[in-house]
Amino acid sequence: MERIKVLYYIDSLGRGGAETQAVDVCRNADRFGIDITFVTARGGPLESAVIESGVEYLKLDRRLPLDLYLASQIRKIIKERDIRIAHGYQAVEGVHLYMATRGLKDVKRVLSFQGFVPDRKNRLSLKYLIPRMHANLSVSEGLRKWLSEYDGLDTQTNFSVLFNGADPERLKPSGHSVRNELGFDENVLVFGMVANFYVDPRKDQLTICRALPAVFERLPNAQFIFAGGIEPGAEDKMADCLSVCIENGIADRVHFLGSRADIPDILAALNVFVFSSLQEGLPVAVTEAMLTGVPLIVSGIDPLLEATANGEYGKVFPVGDHKKLAELMIELGSNDKERRELGVRAKDFADENFSIDAHLQRLMKIYAGLLKK
Repeated sequence: MERIKVLYYIDSLGRGGAETQAVDVCRNADRFGIDITFVTARGGPLESAVIESGVEYLKLDRRLPLDLYLASQIRKIIKERDIRIAHGYQAVEGVHLYMATRGLKDVKRVLSFQGFVPDRKNRLSLKYLIPRMHANLSVSEGLRKWLSEYDGLDTQTNFSVLFNGADPERLKPSGHSVRNELGFDENVLVFGMVANFYVDPRKDQLTICRALPAVFERLPNAQFIFAGGIEPGAEDKMADCLSVCIENGIADRVHFLGSRADIPDILAALNVFVFSSLQEGLPVAVTEAMLTGVPLIVSGIDPLLEATANGEYGKVFPVGDHKKLAELMIELGSNDKERRELGVRAKDFADENFSIDAHLQRLMKIYAGLLKK
């Protein structure tokens, strides 16, 4: 197998989908003939995970939004290590990689798109960058459609779809019991969602909270877990959820755990995974739930329909419809056999489409194809 030298530039290493995906790639790249040099400008919570993966790890410093010195440092690294692919995940990374590789004819530029574009500045940057990338990768066809229709981006130029892929090894529980932590006995039926509270209209925890009174009335042994941090400025969204729970007298059965590093342990505690969302790329949280065999209920936006094959591998409710969501939660929560069968079928589908091996097999073909041009 001919090995390919790739530079990954991830500006900061928070616990987002792009960063988690990059870490999983680092952990498994060697098996697929990819030698990674990983560059970051800010570090973050996942820094230790990158280091532990065994790839070469270099921490630089970005002092300006457009930092010419940083780009020159990256260019030096690329030339010294004979890097053939330079890969980023957002506009700031794409801009610096473009500056770092201009004139280097043997280096191919790749930019991944994980979700919608948050502001006008990033949209303008991406309009400039997309035709200057050798490959643009969208995590779902639904996201590609969104980027075209709502963000006004050219998603035909050098664009292809590459599903996210999670590492099953990373998803193994540590042995810590979240059920014991929360005082749940074996008869408790646990629903849960893993997602941060964001300022922009992305996740939709409020619809779940509005569904829960009806669910708890029909399923007296049910509890709900929300795992995820609060982005600065999104405190009101969390407060709205708490208000609904308090007003309906269910606050003792709804558990807001905040940001957690033990997601595999949380998934192991769940009977049903619920993901209510307004806009997505292809959420890592959903594919992780599928890979661990947790049956799921998702809102009917295009990327989630894509992830569940139009509802074949997960229950789907109309976006924002808390009454239909409650019906599905009650239906699935009341039927042990259906939950088991749905979880098994979803896992089989996810192993084939959303595992790290499936991701890297496709990514290696994309890289190899670029180097032949």
